[in-house]
Amino acid sequence: MSDSKFSSLSLQPAILDNLSSLGYHEMTEIQAKSLPAILAGQDVIAQGKTGSGKTAAFGLGLLNKLQVKKFRIQTLVLCPTRELADQVAKEIRKLARAVHNIKVLTLCGGTPFGPQVGSLEHGAHIIVGTPGRIEDHLGRGTLSLEHVDTLVLDEADRMLDMGFQAALDNIVAKMPKQRQTLLFSATFPQQIQKIANSYLQTPAVIKVESSHESSTISQHFYQVENDEDRLTAIRLLLLTHQPESSVIFCNTKIETQNVANKLAAYGFGVVALHGDLEQRDRDQTLVRFSNKSASILVATDVAARGLDIEALDAVFNYHIAHDSEVHIHRIGRTGRAGSTGYAFSLFNKKDSYKIGLLEDYLERTIEGEELPSSEALDRDVFTPKMATIQIDGGKKQKVRPGDIVGALTGENGITFEQVGKIQLGANWAYVAVDKSVVRKALNKLTHGKLKGRTFRVKELKS
Repeated sequence: MSDSKFSSLSLQPAILDNLSSLGYHEMTEIQAKSLPAILAGQDVIAQGKTGSGKTAAFGLGLLNKLQVKKFRIQTLVLCPTRELADQVAKEIRKLARAVHNIKVLTLCGGTPFGPQVGSLEHGAHIIVGTPGRIEDHLGRGTLSLEHVDTLVLDEADRMLDMGFQAALDNIVAKMPKQRQTLLFSATFPQQIQKIANSYLQTPAVIKVESSHESSTISQHFYQVENDEDRLTAIRLLLLTHQPESSVIFCNTKIETQNVANKLAAYGFGVVALHGDLEQRDRDQTLVRFSNKSASILVATDVAARGLDIEALDAVFNYHIAHDSEVHIHRIGRTGRAGSTGYAFSLFNKKDSYKIGLLEDYLERTIEGEELPSSEALDRDVFTPKMATIQIDGGKKQKVRPGDIVGALTGENGITFEQVGKIQLGANWAYVAVDKSVVRKALNKLTHGKLKGRTFRVKELKS
């Protein structure tokens, strides 16, 4: 169908050329359904899962109407977590490559306040941030939203889950009434309807099913009696299937940490992600999981929202999610890009109501399958192939990925193939290396030089 091509939209020629250069030709379903309304200036409520292409949908809309010569804040994008905000800002910058001098600024908690004030003084066109930090800036008078003509609420359901309702109300109260508001949400609880009624004016409502074929996800359900059974079931499934990368979803922060601790005691390469973690610990957890130096991430739904996790082999539901749409959202993280993914869900007799709702939603009967034989408990635990090294120097010290690769692979170093993902922050860098050469890599970085100087290095461990 020709109307699913970006070229069928009334986008600026420079933006269309850039989309072509990025290899974006065909719109995803959420883009095809929402972009005409967005470009026409309508308010929009869109339901779409992670990976459905919603960032490009609102990103193209706000870039197309942006007046670059007017150097003032014209768009505010609100996200529930810093990770999602960073991801969204990165995508907008990519889409904006062809439009010169567009300034996108991220304002999130977990990072120092002072430098953000300095950046704001230099001005910006687009702000991407978390509600708490945006509210702080408004309260201190370091941010003005008087010229904002587009507000985007991304992952709105999670912002409400995280208790940002009051912050959202305060932020919206400080914006012009005449504006375009775009609300994106993976699920549609009643609270969403309430904020939609108060923030949006006669919105176009768009619903999109999961962006990938459900047939690429093999779903399995197992009935258990108690928490001890749950843990044994998880161990049996992990030892039988040996996934290189998997997420275990828990419903509470305490349970998340407990499950991670117990699996670690059995020798699994596991990290935990929940709301009680300090930002630095959170960053390190995500780095270790994304670069394959931890094979299992145990997480709450809120903490895992907006994570850019590629190629998950399996998703485990330690408990059935409270909401059928959340269940679909969880399992939708596996089986992407045509590969088959596995979703394993544990339930007990108390879950009969939730199972009933899920049966209606999935249009199938759910019966507990037989777990793998207990002989699987004697198998060796899957060991992550990589280890993560932390370097106490980053962008501010002018360290670049090429410098790290050079330092590692120089004389008597490790091979290029033994170097994995490299992530750079302001004052730190993380590099994944093959586990078999971690000592050699540490030695090379400790005694060698980066940018003509020596930095402290250490291996990141649980």
